[in-house]
Amino acid sequence: MSEQPLDEKALQRWLSANIEGFQGPIDLTKFPSGQSNPTYRIRAASGDYVLRRKPFGQLLPSAHAVDREYRLLSGLYPLGFPVPQPLAICDNPAVIGAIFYVMELAKGRPYANGALPEFDPETRRRMYEQLVDTLADLHVIDPETAELGDFGKPGNYFERQVMRWTRQYRDSETDYIPEVERLIAFLPETIPQQSRTSIVHGDYRIDNVVFDGDGTLTAVLDWELATLGDPVADFSYLAMQWMMPADGGAGLGGLDLAALGIPSLDEIVARYSERSGVPVAGELDWYFAYNLFRLTGIVQGIKKRVLDGTASHARAEEMAKRVPMLAQAAWRFAQKAGA
Repeated sequence: MSEQPLDEKALQRWLSANIEGFQGPIDLTKFPSGQSNPTYRIRAASGDYVLRRKPFGQLLPSAHAVDREYRLLSGLYPLGFPVPQPLAICDNPAVIGAIFYVMELAKGRPYANGALPEFDPETRRRMYEQLVDTLADLHVIDPETAELGDFGKPGNYFERQVMRWTRQYRDSETDYIPEVERLIAFLPETIPQQSRTSIVHGDYRIDNVVFDGDGTLTAVLDWELATLGDPVADFSYLAMQWMMPADGGAGLGGLDLAALGIPSLDEIVARYSERSGVPVAGELDWYFAYNLFRLTGIVQGIKKRVLDGTASHARAEEMAKRVPMLAQAAWRFAQKAGA
């Protein structure tokens, strides 16, 4: 199915009317696919901008909430947190066929490979320290100060998440996996107490932030999973990358971190705890078990779609084989956490 084109003339009229100092003409380029909300670079006489829109067509009511993303950026940007400046939102789908918002283009680019081969060891260390510090800084922002006090549901975040991923797994279950059954029994009975309610990003990794050419972090991107919740959810998700095998993605497992200049897991734990005031040392095994359980649920969903013949990902079949391996790794962390 071909991508429905945007009405560039209608878009340019709207930009001229709604963005201060905007001047056409415009040139529109779609960023590579892979994001659930289609994203475009707008080159204009007045500078470069980014447009994010909902997909065209019928959508689930809560999915692809670009208006939620815009609200979040509008809350964080005035506080000096590194996000692109939000410029305007269009909640009238008639203009281009879907709700959209426009923000500034962040300076720099994301780096997909956690080993950061483009940089020297000293710069790599500084980049990872900024990555940790920026997350800690997000977690100390009072949601009320950012006018985001109602941005998520009250109550224990992990209680909701364990229920959600158990339901997701059951909905796509294809085989009996003993480790998953043990996790489904263990996790709800051992949920840690939530230390505070923070703004959580939901997908915080090195490839979702932007660095400029000298390795300075300029912006955090991809807020579509953001909510209010337990800050340790974000930190443990980032820390999982130290456990995940290095394969050219964000994972760092098996690399000689000292030679690369990348801080060890113990170092980032200490750094995050000190800056955020959230103690995580010695607490991560339960969270790692949960994160791998969540990943098991996601990959099990892919496996079900492979078996149903509806999977679109080129590596779906290969990913489907990982379900038992992920479940076993999750259960090993659960055992370390006292299971």
